[in-house]
Amino acid sequence: MGTIVTKILYALLTLFIVTNYGLILSGVVHKIGARVGRRHGIRFYQPYIDLIKNYTFRTRITHGIMYYIGPVFRLTGGIGLLLFLPVIYGSPVFDNFSFAGDLTFVLYFQFFGVLGMALGAGESGHPYSALGVSRGLAQTTAMELPLTLGVLALAVQYHTLNIHDIVAAQQGSILHWTLFTNPLAAIAMMLSFLAMMGRSPFDVVLAPQEIPIGPPTEYHSALLGVLQLNRAIFPAAKLILFMNLLFGGATNWGELIIKTFFIYMWSVFVGIAYPRFRVDQSVRWYLGIPLLIGVAAILVVKYF
Repeated sequence: MGTIVTKILYALLTLFIVTNYGLILSGVVHKIGARVGRRHGIRFYQPYIDLIKNYTFRTRITHGIMYYIGPVFRLTGGIGLLLFLPVIYGSPVFDNFSFAGDLTFVLYFQFFGVLGMALGAGESGHPYSALGVSRGLAQTTAMELPLTLGVLALAVQYHTLNIHDIVAAQQGSILHWTLFTNPLAAIAMMLSFLAMMGRSPFDVVLAPQEIPIGPPTEYHSALLGVLQLNRAIFPAAKLILFMNLLFGGATNWGELIIKTFFIYMWSVFVGIAYPRFRVDQSVRWYLGIPLLIGVAAILVVKYF
């Protein structure tokens, strides 16, 4: 009983640290994007202010039960993804509950929040809800194909779906990282990572340059605060996931911050350099080169 309580307390500590890191990282990335566009940008601590402000508001509008459960589903996906990852390799404090789930279970949480938001948006009453949901599900489905093939290539290579074992296999040298031992799988997964982060050219759900749809317009007050909290936790959890699978994990917080920051910069660089795809363009793109690279990764690992 004491061990379980200790694990829960350690998991809450991890959640607290990663949440704050995600909030600061969000502010810094917005600042970088603004500087590239020759603007001053927000203060790096602005996400904290927005979060506190939204949590102080309340709403009297009712759209149905699922409308309120949608953000909870979304937050559950982010927290669940984080809590079943080994955040710091070799640390009993920040190992979380990685012993209780494998890579298949972890990836389920990545899709869990998307489905929850789709159901929640269906009761929002917004005329563009169906448009946003169809866009998000279409792109997510297309993105999942090369991602899944890359994960299968890793499973064949390491003969396991246990994330802890995959990180352990990459220790000893930078050349042991999956990035170098299985570059095709790494490329397929990093291309899928662009859409997972929701930045341009794959921000087809929010479509900020086109029409006002998505959570920022359909949700408000404390409900929007829940989504903003998830936008700090979920991206940070996905960064940690890709760091563990492709870049050797991290043995301390300094290494984690450096690696995840540069992984995030990959999506930031592409988002700043390229305009947004249309939905049909993003789906066709993922069913093209990224999918072929994923198939090639499976064939190379299996037969070569």
